[in-house]
Amino acid sequence: MNRQVKLLAIESSCDDTSAAVLVDGKVLSNEVAGQLVHEKFGGVVPELASRAHQQHIVPVIDAALKKAGIRIEDLDAVAYTRGPGLMGSLLVGSSFAKGLALSRSIPLLPVNHMDAHVMAHFIDDPKPEFPFLCLVVSGGHTQLVRMDNAVSMEIIGKTRDDAAGEAFDKSAKLLGLPYPGGPLIDKYAKEGNPQRFQFNSSKMPEYDFSFSGLKTSILYFVQDEMKKNPAFIEENLADLCASIQETIVGYLIKNLKRAALDLGLKHIGIAGGVSANSRLRNAVEELAKKQGWHPYIPDFQYCTDNAAMIGITAYHQFLAGKFGAMADRPFAR
Repeated sequence: MNRQVKLLAIESSCDDTSAAVLVDGKVLSNEVAGQLVHEKFGGVVPELASRAHQQHIVPVIDAALKKAGIRIEDLDAVAYTRGPGLMGSLLVGSSFAKGLALSRSIPLLPVNHMDAHVMAHFIDDPKPEFPFLCLVVSGGHTQLVRMDNAVSMEIIGKTRDDAAGEAFDKSAKLLGLPYPGGPLIDKYAKEGNPQRFQFNSSKMPEYDFSFSGLKTSILYFVQDEMKKNPAFIEENLADLCASIQETIVGYLIKNLKRAALDLGLKHIGIAGGVSANSRLRNAVEELAKKQGWHPYIPDFQYCTDNAAMIGITAYHQFLAGKFGAMADRPFAR
């Protein structure tokens, strides 16, 4: 390709408004605006999220363009998240992207949010080699994804009910920790004994997951112990966090290992918001070292929702000629 490809990417699937500018696949800026309004509700309120996106999207995009030193007139394409996510939030990002593309007569690149989490591995070096197996773990999804090239992904395993991130957050809420509770479990677990308490995890066929049974196991255990000692959680918080975390991470790693062995894949990685969990990151490193595999773990800024991952996915779609249309719905799978 003779000339540079300048691309603006927009991410608005949940409660973070993000914009990134990439030139030939290199991230020049990656701006993110969070939403504190949800903390008092203990979770994301969709209507409030979409309103906040409307307030943040112009300033965030302006900041991303200025930091990258790119004028809006110089853009060759605009990418946006096309689900999964909250409909109102997705509508804000897709509407802005379509308006910009129409006004500048440049191509649209709709990007699947979960595919983008996997593609976050291709932002910085070292980049995975194909075939690549990635465990994608977030608040709403848990998937095992096989990649044979940069624009082809196959989901070989997924959760049958709840996601790993939800299991972390719901367990944290049960322990009286504020939202978002997953990072707090990680924090307190560092001081606890991961073998102190045992919880049950469900067995699923193939490489699928189920976390509803685990959440129930934790709930009943804590309720029973609280009847005996009302101060049980307070007195055992670190050990509870460590044991819950070890159970969830152990379950994830077990399926990742089994799939990699069965398929003969030696390049493995993790992605998604839960991939910021320190125990999971260490467990992947330990597994790879023991098996002689090659582990890939994204930088922390690319684990949570961000536009850079949307941009790198869109860049490869651009090279492959996979463009969107104005008639595309803001939500897909």
